[in-house]
Amino acid sequence: MRKLVHDPGRRRVVPNPAVERGATLNSYDLMPSLPYVARAMFTAITLLSIGGCVSITEDAYTDLAPATLAVAERTRPEGSILMRIFKEESELEVWRQGADGRYALHKTHPMCRWSGRLGPKTADGDRQAPEGFYQVTASLMNPNSKYHRSFNLGYPNQLERALGYTGDSLMVHGACSSAGCFAMTDNGVAEVYAEAQSAFRIGQSDFQVQSFPFRMTAEQMAKHQGDPNIEFWRNLKLGYDVFEVTRREPTVAACGGRYVFDARRVDGAAALEPTAACPAMNTRVDPRVSAKRHDDERVVQKLLVEGRAEMAMAYVDGGMHPKFRSLLARLGAEELARETSITAVQISRPDAALVDPYQAGQ
Repeated sequence: MRKLVHDPGRRRVVPNPAVERGATLNSYDLMPSLPYVARAMFTAITLLSIGGCVSITEDAYTDLAPATLAVAERTRPEGSILMRIFKEESELEVWRQGADGRYALHKTHPMCRWSGRLGPKTADGDRQAPEGFYQVTASLMNPNSKYHRSFNLGYPNQLERALGYTGDSLMVHGACSSAGCFAMTDNGVAEVYAEAQSAFRIGQSDFQVQSFPFRMTAEQMAKHQGDPNIEFWRNLKLGYDVFEVTRREPTVAACGGRYVFDARRVDGAAALEPTAACPAMNTRVDPRVSAKRHDDERVVQKLLVEGRAEMAMAYVDGGMHPKFRSLLARLGAEELARETSITAVQISRPDAALVDPYQAGQ
C-alpha cells in the first residue's frame, strides 16, 4: 500500500493521538429552516469515549406559512465544501461551492465500513453511526488519529444534546473498522481530509456534514415506510430536499424536538430552543423544493397503494461498499486490512460485512 505523506502544516488538535477524541465540541450552528415536519425523541447528556470509535474490535409533512422575510444566506468563500453521507449506499460525497454560491459534486467516495443499523445514534455504546446535520470546524480535525486521519462530526449536536443522545468521538476516519464511525480506508480519508484542510485555508470557518440513512428518494421512502425511524427520516428529508433541488447549503436550527431549515422567528429573536415548542416562524421555501416534496409524497402513496414498494434492507451490523465487500470475499480479512490501513487495523466484524446488506425476511 502506498505510504501517505504527512503534511506538517496540518494542525494537531488531539492531546493524546492514541485516543480518538475531537477536542472541544463547538455549539451547533443555529440557523433557520422548516416546511414539512416530523418528530424525534431523545433524553440526558454524557460524554464517554467508549461510545466512539476507540476500539478496533468493535401526513407527517406539515406546510408552514409561506415566507414573508428573507433569510440571510451564509457567506462562504468560493471553493468551500459540504459533505453528504449515505449509510445504505456506503458512500461519502464531497461537494464544492462555485462562484454562484451553488455546490457541485466534486467526488463520491466509497465507504469501507460503518456499524449498527439504519437509524440515529441515541446512546453511548449502541454502535450506531450518527444521522443528522453537523458542522465540522478546524478544531475537530485530527491529523494524528490512530486511524491515520480523522475528523469528529461533533456528535451530539445541539438538538441531540438537548434531547438526551449520549456518546462522543464519532468520526470519519481511515482503516476499515467501525464502532459507530465512518471508516474510509487510509487513502480515502487522506483525500477527504485534504479537501477539508484546503477549505479551511481559503477561509471556510466550518463545513456541513449531512448524514442520511439512504438517498432519500420517493422510492426509498416508500421502501422504508414501515421502519420505526420513518418520522425522523421524514424530518431529515426536509433538509435533503433543500440541497438536492437548490444545491445551496440549508441553514439548520431545531425546535420542537426536530430540525428546522431556512426559517426565522417572527419575533426576531436569534435562537430557537431545541426541545421547546416551535414559535411562529417565517420560512423560506423554494417553490421547486415544495413541488418536489409533493411529487415525492404522491409517488410514495402510489407505490404503497399498488404494493410496489420494495422490501427494506436489513443489517446484521452496518454496511460496506460493494467494492470492498468484493475485495473482502476475494482477499480475506487480513489482506484487506493491509490494503486499507498502513498499520493493518483489522476489519470490524468481517463476517457480518460479507452478509450485509440482505433483504429483510431472508
